[in-house]
Amino acid sequence: MKTYITLAIVGSALALAGCGKSEEAAGTGPDKGAETATASAAPIKREAGNWKTQVKLVKFAMPGVPDNVKDQMAKQFASAAPTEICVTQEQADKDDIAGAMSKGFGDACTWSKNEVGGGRIDVAGTCNQGGQKVELAMAGTVAAKQTDVLVTSKGKAPTGGEMEMQMQVTSTNTGPCKG
Repeated sequence: MKTYITLAIVGSALALAGCGKSEEAAGTGPDKGAETATASAAPIKREAGNWKTQVKLVKFAMPGVPDNVKDQMAKQFASAAPTEICVTQEQADKDDIAGAMSKGFGDACTWSKNEVGGGRIDVAGTCNQGGQKVELAMAGTVAAKQTDVLVTSKGKAPTGGEMEMQMQVTSTNTGPCKG
């Protein structure tokens, strides 16, 4: 389960981090050319400044897990403080969400869908890490001052059956960097 949750969190972080090198890095796997063409249609750039990110647990379904454990997990997400980062102008100029997706996961993931552009992100693929296969999808909006992405992870539960987790990841530019 730890690997499963880690992949979901890393996925959401990469969806919003948007730092990579070029659109050429966007594709992996057998359809690399098609994914690169789709992803490079309209690069998404964030504005420089202080970015505040909040992660909300939307859904957590795993067979055999008692409701009190699910409730505890939901409370941990709800009580987690937002994270804040300073995005410099240099970093903003290099933003490449599609490239960051493939670069961040390396060979661990194969993307069947990688549509990033026009203010939208719609990415789906399969990730293998630690012997666990996870279906990962991210869909939402990305703009210069705010991103809002739903990250969905599905995979085999250690308790048997299928598990699913959804997180809503919202980042907002709150103005100039602090300090």
